Amino acid sequence: MQPIRQGDVILLPVQQIEGEKIPHLTLAEGEVTGHKHRITDGNAELYEKDSTLYLRVFSELALLAHEEHKAISIPQGDWIVKIQREYEPISIPQGDWIVKIQREYEPEGWRYVAD
Repeated sequence: MQPIRQGDVILLPVQQIEGEKIPHLTLAEGEVTGHKHRITDGNAELYEKDSTLYLRVFSELALLAHEEHKAISIPQGDWIVKIQREYEPISIPQGDWIVKIQREYEPEGWRYVAD
């Protein structure tokens, strides 16, 4: 199975589901908009262990929906739910064009993909 991506959510196939079953099918909720990546059709269960979500799809397909993205079908199987991150490049103030060796720059970090 191939990874499946919808917005900032990516599903990766796993061999084993871990954690406790939770009573909803919301994989992620937008912090600003409140929009949700959630299973709206099909037979599936969501589990959580150590703040990591796992999705088990029992039916042939389950539908992953979101208010701003095209709904996608998730095939039967076990999946780990991840929120994608992106590299946040350094910012150099205008007028501060000092030539430096690349290794002198420290990345400002990683941030979650806005969705």
